[in-house]
Amino acid sequence: MTTTTAESPYQSYVYAYPHKTAYRPLPDRPALREVWAGERQHALSLYLHVPFCEVRCGFCNLFTRIGSPEGLTTAYLDALERQATAVRAALDTGARFALAAFGGGTPTYLAAAELTRLCDIAEQRMGVDLRAVPLSVEASPDTCTPDRLAVLAERGTTRLSIGVQSFLDTEARSAVRPQKRAAVETALDRARAAGFPVLNIDLIYGIDGQTERSWLRSLDAALGWQPEELYLYPLYVRPLTGLGRRSPGPSPAWDAQRLALYRAGRDHLLAAGYEQVSMRMFRRSGAATASTGEYACQTDGMVGLGCGARSYTSKLHYSFDYAVDASAVRGIIDAYVAGTDFDRAEHGWEMSGDEPRRRHLLQSLLQAEGVDLAAYRRRFGSSPRQDFPAELAAFEERGWLTADGAALTPEGLAHSDAIGPALFSAEVAARMEAYEAR
Repeated sequence: MTTTTAESPYQSYVYAYPHKTAYRPLPDRPALREVWAGERQHALSLYLHVPFCEVRCGFCNLFTRIGSPEGLTTAYLDALERQATAVRAALDTGARFALAAFGGGTPTYLAAAELTRLCDIAEQRMGVDLRAVPLSVEASPDTCTPDRLAVLAERGTTRLSIGVQSFLDTEARSAVRPQKRAAVETALDRARAAGFPVLNIDLIYGIDGQTERSWLRSLDAALGWQPEELYLYPLYVRPLTGLGRRSPGPSPAWDAQRLALYRAGRDHLLAAGYEQVSMRMFRRSGAATASTGEYACQTDGMVGLGCGARSYTSKLHYSFDYAVDASAVRGIIDAYVAGTDFDRAEHGWEMSGDEPRRRHLLQSLLQAEGVDLAAYRRRFGSSPRQDFPAELAAFEERGWLTADGAALTPEGLAHSDAIGPALFSAEVAARMEAYEAR
């Protein structure tokens, strides 16, 4: 885990709590049927993970393999189908899914026929009607070929998310992301032609050599496609990544640069008619959305399939092993592909004590709309101020919390990557710190 100074706004990107670096092997390997027994299963989320990319970007610490020997993607889909069969048998017969996502890696690394099979696994093995629920798929510019996009559009993809990072070739090279603007524009043209209701473009700020002027140029280039969503990510340099191997590490000057670029980008998008959903996410006002009112990340479970996916129940978060280093990733994928026993949880974290409260608060507070205090009280019989007085008082003192304690102020949203880690329990923080990157 990358650590920075206590005052840095960029402690850690918290998209799930706890992070997989807090997971450890589960000694009893509980049966999935027991793990899911008694859980709410009327509005689950399904996530299918594809751990392959054509290249590894310099900033990437995702669980992914670069390229694949002949036959590996077929073998991987075979294993995914075996896992789906075992997992579906562990769920209630009446379990239903409210949304689905394909992530990675790069799901569109798969050929068109393989994407068809991926959709078939979700529908035929897991029982998800992909045309009836929101389906989000991640893609890279070079893999947005017409045949792949046609499969995704025909199978009901609601949202296509394309990782662009920068429209300027010099910045892309600086981030060790080998791509040309022409290829990016071709991919976006194809995505629009395919007719996905929601197009999301990912951009990164804090790249070496990036200025406010170049950052706004990249934003304006993205706005030319009128995307329904834009995600603005601060650059992180993490262990075992391409940038991490040559970087001197974080610095106050870089923190100041990223914060200035964030504010410039935020203000630019707000002026262009976008609404801020979180520190990273901006949605065009009145645009279509890929979300669903049925699923709530704070309370509903997620079923993850694939060797890099994680699953959530109210009592246990679990996954397979995690790594970033190429050789370790290959070993985990090879073991998954050879696997036949998919009906037990392997690595995880038990959500005991006040962990469910922490997760509920964190997952809510990092969204611009904040915490539904009535829903929190119904679930826990208390309020966030009662449960976390010291943490919330510290946020309030810094001007990061609204008067009612239910939401972050604009300055609080800007410091989301410091607020999230401040809500980690001592045990989770200790496990993450003790994790040996590999």
